[in-house]
Amino acid sequence: MRSIAALILILFPLAASAQAPTPTLLEQYNDWEAYRYENGGKVTCYILSKPKTLAPSNRNHGDVFFFLTSRPADDVSNEVSVLVGYPFAADSTVTVDVDGTAYSLFTKDDGAWVESPADEQQLVASMRAGSRMTVKGQSARGTETTYTFSLSGVTAASNRISQSCN
Repeated sequence: MRSIAALILILFPLAASAQAPTPTLLEQYNDWEAYRYENGGKVTCYILSKPKTLAPSNRNHGDVFFFLTSRPADDVSNEVSVLVGYPFAADSTVTVDVDGTAYSLFTKDDGAWVESPADEQQLVASMRAGSRMTVKGQSARGTETTYTFSLSGVTAASNRISQSCN
């Protein structure tokens, strides 16, 4: 099972140590940002986007991000993950829909990941070819949540981390 600890270290490196390096913004590509992070000689690159819409609108969703992460030292390329500001319902799934094609992600705490590497590759290919992505899940309190992301810039951003993470 993939660990949420890696995302925490990427997003909040100062929490681990006051002298830890911080991620470097490589470039913003429309609605996606590309970052590079190096710690202990290991490079991690990732792109992220925030949702354009959050539903229900009367709830506190916390910070919500969609990531593609590459860690060459761990032989990881374009790992899909979703991070939200609340715990998902136990043993639930998150559905990612890209222009009508749905993918299922497993959840753990406040994150979600694709189980199968083949499905992950298909999802990334759909994202690169698509224009709109919707993410649906259920909170531990039973609230059905929906997030809409733009895919404008995802191809350029993912190409950038492929180049910058070697």
